[in-house]
Amino acid sequence: MNILIMDWGAFGKESAIKAFEELGHKVFRFFHKDYLERRSDDFMNAFKSFITDNNIDFCFSFNFYPILAESCKENNLKYISFVYDSPHVNIFSYTVTYPTNYVFLFDSDLCTTFNNGGIKNIYYSPLAADIFTPQKLDPDSVWTKRLYAKVSFVGALYNEDHNFFERLKGISDYTKGYLDGIMKAQLKIYGYNFIEELLTKPIIDDLQKACPYTPSFDGAQTLEYVFANYFIDRKLTELERKDLLSAVAAKFPLNIYTLDIDATIPNAVNLGAVDYYKEMPYVFYNSKINLNISLRSITAGIPLRAMDIMAAGGFLLTNYQPDLLRHFVPGEDFVYFESKKDLLEKIDYYLKHEDERKAIARHGQETIAAHHTYKHRLKEILDFVFEN
Repeated sequence: MNILIMDWGAFGKESAIKAFEELGHKVFRFFHKDYLERRSDDFMNAFKSFITDNNIDFCFSFNFYPILAESCKENNLKYISFVYDSPHVNIFSYTVTYPTNYVFLFDSDLCTTFNNGGIKNIYYSPLAADIFTPQKLDPDSVWTKRLYAKVSFVGALYNEDHNFFERLKGISDYTKGYLDGIMKAQLKIYGYNFIEELLTKPIIDDLQKACPYTPSFDGAQTLEYVFANYFIDRKLTELERKDLLSAVAAKFPLNIYTLDIDATIPNAVNLGAVDYYKEMPYVFYNSKINLNISLRSITAGIPLRAMDIMAAGGFLLTNYQPDLLRHFVPGEDFVYFESKKDLLEKIDYYLKHEDERKAIARHGQETIAAHHTYKHRLKEILDFVFEN
C-alpha cells in the first residue's frame, strides 16, 4: 500500500517509515505549514493533490491532527494516528469521531475514558521502540565520556519560566491553599491521578480569571482537563522530579540530560540535552541505572522513555505505571519503585548486584525485540484496521 505520513519532527518517525517499508509498503512524506491549524483550505487542497498524485491508500501520523482528519474524511481515506503525547488536547476535537479515523492511545486509562463516552474508534496500544546495537566508540573522546553514568535521568525538568502554572497570578489565597493541598496529596500516590476530579467550579472559576482559556471551536475538552493536565500536572512533575533527583544525587553519582543546561539539581551533573537517535541510546546502554519519572498526566501508560531504555539494553528503574504490568514482568524486564525511600534502596541494591541488574536489562531488551518493535506494532495496527 501507499502510505502518506505526516512529516513533522515526531520521535520514532524514521523508525516507523523503516518498519512500513520492511512490511512491504511505500511511504510518502507529506508536510504543510498549516498542519497545526483546525481549518485551512490551503492544507486541504494540497492534501487532495498529494493523495491523487501518489495514489495514497491511507494516512498515518504520530499524534492526532484535526485538519488531517478533516481532509481524510472529505476524501474517504482511512486515517491512522498513533498518539504518544499526554496530554494531547487535539484528541478532544469533534473530528476524532469521524468514521475514517483509527486513533491509538498509549494510555489505557485515557482510552477507557473515551470508550465510556461512546467514542469507539479510539483503541489502546502500547508504544514501540527500536532495538539498539551499539557501535564501538573512542573511549578517550569528550563526547563518549558524557554518555556514561552510574545513575542517569534523561528528560525535562519542566522548570521553564513560561510554565503554565506560573501564569496563575492573582488567584485567591483559598485557591492557592487548595491547590497546594491536593498537589501534596497527589505526590504521595502513584497509579491514580485525582487532580481533575477535585477541581471544583469555584476553583476553576478562579483559575479561569487568572489565566483565561478558550477551547478551540471544534474542541470538547473541559476546563478541568486543561487546568489539571497542562497546568497542575506539569507543575507536579517539576516538583516530583526535582525532589526525587535531589534525593538520588545526595547519595549516588547522578547525570541528568535535560534541555535546560542551566538547571541545577544539587550534586548532580547536568550534561544538557542528548540527540534522540545519535546519543540517547548510548546513555541508556552505558548507564548502570536509568531512571524514569513519568509526567503526571500519564496516568497508566508506558512512557516512550521507558520503552527506549529497555530497547537500548539499559536497566530501567521507574515509578509504577499500570500498563507496564500488561506487557512486562517486574523484576525480569524492569524494576519499579513505590516511594522515595524505595527508590533509594533499589538504586543501592542494583548498583551492588551487577549480575542481577544486567540480567534484567538483557531480558527487557529481549522482550522488546520479541513483541514491541515498530515492525511488530505497526503490523498489529494495520492488521486490526484493515480487518475492521
